[in-house]
Amino acid sequence: MFDKDSTTPTRPPVVQRRGVERRRAILDAAEALLAEQGYEAATLKAIGERAGIPTASMYHYFPDRHQVDAELLQHHVQQLDNILNGVLEDPEPGTLEGIGDALIDAVLAYFRDHRSCTELWFAGRNETLDALVRGFDEAQAERLWFLLVERNLIAADTPRHVTQIAFEVANRFFDIAFRRSPDGDDVTINEGRRMLTAYFRTYAPAAGRPR
Repeated sequence: MFDKDSTTPTRPPVVQRRGVERRRAILDAAEALLAEQGYEAATLKAIGERAGIPTASMYHYFPDRHQVDAELLQHHVQQLDNILNGVLEDPEPGTLEGIGDALIDAVLAYFRDHRSCTELWFAGRNETLDALVRGFDEAQAERLWFLLVERNLIAADTPRHVTQIAFEVANRFFDIAFRRSPDGDDVTINEGRRMLTAYFRTYAPAAGRPR
């Protein structure tokens, strides 16, 4: 038996490192094409050309275009999850309107800064993308329900599906806003704010409910 050579480099082999770099180049190219030209333009062939990788070689890294989309959207979901966690952990604001505005503003800012995300988020083109968005909404809605109950902004007996519905509605008005304008139409966003605030007020503790 030979002792393990303690001087063996710990960094990945050249081939493995090149593979990681090429995957990153493919994802960067896809993100740029989605942002600049939209979903239909970001074909696997166009992504390969942008990344400087022959189309035939693309299949060594991603079996199809859907896998590229899924990996990109997964990254955006993780980033948004971190952002909204920060919003929900902040002790301020302490009103329904304030919390709603903080959440909407955070998502709106991210969508405006990451056009590739909106191209994938509202695509509805395959089950994997839909599942990623749905999973994100369900997790955030659960956290929001606990926060609103804990701060006595909605009654403790409020059904859990109320916040789930709110996230579904928010997705729809964001979708409309970004279809009306590449930067997200402010009129649509503001109407969405009013709609969601009025909806949550109907579940405020009895003393604070609208008559």
